[in-house]
Amino acid sequence: MTSSPWQLSYIELRGDKDVQRVDLVVGDVRRPISPQGGGTFSERFDERLSSATDQVSLEVRRRKRRFFRTTETVKAYSIEVQSGSGRQVIKRDKVDITVEVSSQPDTIDHGSLPTATFGGLKPTTEDLIAQCPRFRVLVVGKTGVGKSSLIDRVFGTKTADVANDKPGEAKIEDGLISPRNDRFILHDSKGFEPGEGGNYDTVKLFIEARKHERLIKDQLHAVWFCFPVPMVHYGERLLEDGAETFLEQSHEALRNIPTVFVFTKYDRLVKYIRNVPDRDPQADVEEEAKQYLQTHCVEPIQRSLKGKAILHVAVSSRPNHQRGLDKLTDLTYGSVKESFTSLPNTVSPVPFAAAGAQRVEPGVKIESSINVGKQSESPCIKMYLHTHPLKGYWRALASSTNFLGFTVLDCLGVIHTDIISVWNFYDPSAYLGSEEFRHLMVNMVAKVDAPTEPSPASTNFSRSGTFSGPLPLITATIVILPFVAGLALVRWVNESYQRLQNVHLKFMAYIVDLTHVLNILFALKGGEGGKKLTRREIKLAFNAYYASSWMEDVHESIREFKHMIKGRDEIIEKIEGLVLASDRETHVTGAIKGIPSVDLEQDEEWYG
Repeated sequence: MTSSPWQLSYIELRGDKDVQRVDLVVGDVRRPISPQGGGTFSERFDERLSSATDQVSLEVRRRKRRFFRTTETVKAYSIEVQSGSGRQVIKRDKVDITVEVSSQPDTIDHGSLPTATFGGLKPTTEDLIAQCPRFRVLVVGKTGVGKSSLIDRVFGTKTADVANDKPGEAKIEDGLISPRNDRFILHDSKGFEPGEGGNYDTVKLFIEARKHERLIKDQLHAVWFCFPVPMVHYGERLLEDGAETFLEQSHEALRNIPTVFVFTKYDRLVKYIRNVPDRDPQADVEEEAKQYLQTHCVEPIQRSLKGKAILHVAVSSRPNHQRGLDKLTDLTYGSVKESFTSLPNTVSPVPFAAAGAQRVEPGVKIESSINVGKQSESPCIKMYLHTHPLKGYWRALASSTNFLGFTVLDCLGVIHTDIISVWNFYDPSAYLGSEEFRHLMVNMVAKVDAPTEPSPASTNFSRSGTFSGPLPLITATIVILPFVAGLALVRWVNESYQRLQNVHLKFMAYIVDLTHVLNILFALKGGEGGKKLTRREIKLAFNAYYASSWMEDVHESIREFKHMIKGRDEIIEKIEGLVLASDRETHVTGAIKGIPSVDLEQDEEWYG
């Protein structure tokens, strides 16, 4: 195999009908290959897989039945890619492997974030992702507990890629990555089921081994123990013998590792309580359920842990019955921050990875984005977060050769990349990082300077914060943007930022506007984060914000902002106040209500 890096965009295996499952293994990362029938398995990767190592193989699982006896075999076939690009066929015993590859220059694996530079500036998130490309989670739970649906909902994937969720098939050492969200890596373990009590040794040894990994990206970042809420009236138990043994003996192994106990199928408990005979109909179901969980779930675990307090949450992942996923996300993120942040007011790569990987809580993403902005080493971003008085600050910028030559557009490009990286939409076509979308955002920010100018293209939008009805956004099934195609950017974007008056106001508007548009887009996806992002969705979210009084209020507040008090981080405080405003969710809900019902999965050009 060539030692130079290469990119894999397609793989196919043709074997016999006995082949049951095929996995692509790159290092400690495993991706399942989809069956096509007739012994053929293939997968095309929207975002090409890269490799600079020889540890690449296909693991083929066969199942044969002979003389009333079924046997299983697993064989690994190494992939030896020849130098060059194009389609290559690799013949092995009983199988033909076809790959499509291309050579590439040496780069650091940054997960799904495309490397970008703007006039020589580098996004802060690039270094964070290089240190920890993926949030590494161990999920432990027995068959049928609901691990797959839980992972799907929290991380916004189509399938959880949990090794079929069958006892004996999950391999805890294998790291699984969903192609729809490669910012997290999953280690799956079967639970402590009857006859599998020895599994607690496997889990314990794995946790201890990961604690001693030298690189932070290889360490274990969080553990979720999943137990279905037991119906004690039906004779169900929370903890099997193996689970009790593990909890009693693994206290030290779990020390300093963010751990959350997840009680699944909460909706089943609620249904049971509501149907109890002769129950007081006025009684609070949620309060009764809370007491039940404390008695039959929390306290048994605490007894096994000798009274130690635990992080816990009850969840339901069923469609239309989802509950507790936001709390699970918040608990995990908060614990990860506490465990992996050593210095105050700094951004650790692991909490950043955790915030980006989850697709449930927009508030976590906004907080992480703000933290990245505060820490940024980019001189442009330091400019809008500078803590000195304005006059002295401008004087310092003007005298520093490090700041010369950067245009406002370059600086905004870095900020843009950092923010969209935190939100981590499934965007294989990189629409959010495209020049078209960045130019839309710049022209939106230009409204800060000219609030009374009419839009170049009439939108016929109602200027209402809550929207009284659907906006007329669709004409002949194409979403009409408020700017005409080819509209020139405002002149100031090509100015050197140290020469542009009140440039900090434009930076503030860009950060807040982009965050609000992405927040609306996040809500528009509505739990479908595993589906590919389309330009139609982006345009709808952009228009919804552009047409709202929310944008007008933000711009008015920024125009009136005065940075004058010495010793105060006023710019930081203003940005935080605008993006984390108490009425943020109300505005987002209003924006979503004003978006017409259309096929969001249908893509379209930026300008029809």
